[in-house]
Amino acid sequence: MAGEKKFGSSMFGFKRADVNAYIERIIREFDHRLREKDEEIANFKLRFNELQAKYDQLSQNAEYLIKEKEKIAGVLLQAQEKAETMMVEAQDKALKEKVRLDHTLETEREKIVDIKRDLKSLKSHISEILTKFESELNSAISNVYDYEELYVPDSLNRDNDDNDSLSSSDSTNQESKDNNDMENPA
Repeated sequence: MAGEKKFGSSMFGFKRADVNAYIERIIREFDHRLREKDEEIANFKLRFNELQAKYDQLSQNAEYLIKEKEKIAGVLLQAQEKAETMMVEAQDKALKEKVRLDHTLETEREKIVDIKRDLKSLKSHISEILTKFESELNSAISNVYDYEELYVPDSLNRDNDDNDSLSSSDSTNQESKDNNDMENPA
């Protein structure tokens, strides 16, 4: 076998010095390998502890991030709910305002219709009054002429007729001028 040691023989078995030297060498090799293995184990333990610390730190970070994610998700959900509530309230408010404005518009339209009707009635009434006033004015003028003929003597009447014809043309001109002034005020 490989690595087997052959000891020299002595009178009562193997040489003690060879056996002791061999045992010491085996013990040294064993101690050396044991130290190497202990160092490997220590390195593995150190590496394991480092990895365990990193794992614990990453685990804590993951928990923190999960909690933060849950908080953010909660805040976003609340914000979304609040935004939806605000939208519904704004739509309700806009609808109520539209209804109010439609009602106000209808009321104002009714007022305009009433005002138009009142103006039409007033116009008709004023036309009637003007027509009546014109007929009464014409009647008054003809009465004045009738009474004037009764109270004015014939001789004055003839003189007045001449004057009247002159005055009449002047008064016709004056009336025409007055009518023009009324139609075309400056």
